[in-house]
Amino acid sequence: MKALFVEYPKCSTCQKAKKWLTEHQVEFTDRDIKEQNPTVEELKLWHEQSGLDIKRFFNTSGILYKEKKLKDRLPELSLEEKYALLATDGMLVKRPILVTEKGVVTGFKPEDWEKLTES
Repeated sequence: MKALFVEYPKCSTCQKAKKWLTEHQVEFTDRDIKEQNPTVEELKLWHEQSGLDIKRFFNTSGILYKEKKLKDRLPELSLEEKYALLATDGMLVKRPILVTEKGVVTGFKPEDWEKLTES
């Protein structure tokens, strides 16, 4: 099983997650979220596969999130508008993202990643 690892290379959490994947011998394709932002279609699919609230896909601690005052705006947006907004800039998206055949998680919690990567 080959996973998709979506990261921002300068992010320390992403670096820890990448190290974890390597140490656990998980085969993965690496993707820089700034160079190749997730598309609306990918975001819809990942959101559905994750079972998470769409808010978990937003980088709520990011500068761009704060500059755009999304804390106040998000509740007013439709799900389609949220997907479109996330697809505009990788820096709005929570990372890292791990996509496997078993599901999708945002952020790095080793116990969640183990569930998605164990054979």
